[in-house]
Parts: sequence; structure tokens; C-alpha cells
Amino acid sequence: MTKDQLYKELNYVNHSRKKRLFYANMVIENPNLIAPLLEILFEVDDKISCRAAWVFEFMCGEKLEAIIPHLDVFTANVSKVHLDPAVRPMAKICEYLIKAFYAKKPSKIKSALTEKHKEKIIEACFDWMINDEKIAPKAYSMNALYLLGSEYDWIHPELALILERDFQMQSSGFKARARHILKKIKSKIMD
Repeated sequence: MTKDQLYKELNYVNHSRKKRLFYANMVIENPNLIAPLLEILFEVDDKISCRAAWVFEFMCGEKLEAIIPHLDVFTANVSKVHLDPAVRPMAKICEYLIKAFYAKKPSKIKSALTEKHKEKIIEACFDWMINDEKIAPKAYSMNALYLLGSEYDWIHPELALILERDFQMQSSGFKARARHILKKIKSKIMD
């Protein structure tokens, strides 16, 4: 399938889990489609890029290690994504990567995710935290940054500052997640 054919196929992707999973599995079964899917995803002003983001998120949810050969492209471009329906899946993928990296069980992500990749993810997550984004990207970013803070000692104080500053202006969902993360940060400081 060519990039143009994939682009046309993405017109059939909608919010339903069934459609997203169908196309995610199609990409998993045809790894040669990942590069063109990312090209479409990072055409950030095109509405179809959001559908590519949905498919890519589901692919990563099903088989995260499929992203490994594409980590350079993903991390180099993730901060460019700005359309709301595409930002949420990008933040979710960043959370998937960071959770896999810091998980107790072995994962190929641990050896594939470089310092440079983590720095790009940190940058994107902090951008989503300080920009006017919806709750989901902020929640995924909080989790990823909290985990990254175990390695980068400057992250927890910065994250706590942002959470405390934005607390009153945010939704109840944000407040609940922020309370949870702040409690974990404070307990780490006490240790």
C-alpha cells in the first residue's frame, strides 16, 4: 500500500474502537506502513493527521515495540502536533513509552529509548502541561513526567510548581490527578 492509498484509507477511521483497532492491526501486520503513517501524522495542519494519530496510538497500545525503529522520527516531531484530536494520542504514546522504560519487567523499549528521545518527550510533556490543552494530554503528561522525575531530579519541583499554579483553574479531573501526583512527589521528597 502506498502513502496515498493509506491516506485514502484513513478517511474510514472514526472514533469507534473497532475501526481504530482494525487499522492498527493492519499496520502491525504490515510494518512497512508505519513510516508513511508517521509522515501523514506529522502533516500537522491536515485533519487526516488526527486519524493517523488515532491509528498510531492504537498500534502502540497493541504492540509498543513496533515504534522502536521510528523513535527518532516520532520524538523529533511529537512537539509539532497541535490539533486537539491528535495531541491526546501523542501524549498517550509518550506515557506508554515512559511507563515501559521505567517498568520493572524487561522491555526492548528500555534499550531503545535514548537520552535524546527522553529529552524530546520531556519537552513535549511540559509544553502540554503549560499550554491550553484538554485534561487527557495533561494527565498523560503528568504521569510521564512524574516517572521521568525519578531520573531527572529537576522535573519533580517543576512539575509540582505547574500543578500547584494551575490547580484552581482546572477541571475536577485535572485536580484529582494533580492531587495524586503531588502527593507522590511529596512522599518522594520525604524519603
